Amino acid sequence: MDYVKDLRKLVGHRPLILTGSVVIVLNRDGEVLLQHRRDGTWGLPGGLMELGESLEETARREVKEETGLEVGHLHLVDIFSGEKYYMKVPNGDELYSVTAVYYTRDIKGTITVNRTEGTDVRFFPFHTLPEELGESYRDFMAPYIEKHVNLR
Repeated sequence: MDYVKDLRKLVGHRPLILTGSVVIVLNRDGEVLLQHRRDGTWGLPGGLMELGESLEETARREVKEETGLEVGHLHLVDIFSGEKYYMKVPNGDELYSVTAVYYTRDIKGTITVNRTEGTDVRFFPFHTLPEELGESYRDFMAPYIEKHVNLR
């Protein structure tokens, strides 16, 4: 179950189009769950699709792996793609991401930090998001915030 690693063995560092999902997980107070990643940035839980998965299955699997929470019903916020979402990661791999962004309040379980994925997982009010929140995650949340959050 590691499609991207297998693909990289064939194509090396050349640019790939990779599809994934992230989730705006909300608690009862309307706060958003963020993960403090190993690179020092904060981000939404999510990751890349594996072969045979739907975008929703990817979203649920990644939230469970990264936070310990189980996600129920998902609402699509938007799909993000294009030149703005080109990345070159530290090992030289290049990619263009296509990311489905969902939101949910339908969660159960207890938050647990997956130490291979990050160092912390916690809820933040939208008006006090951490400065170290990655730019793409700000983009991903913007349509949700515009429609559902009163920041005044």
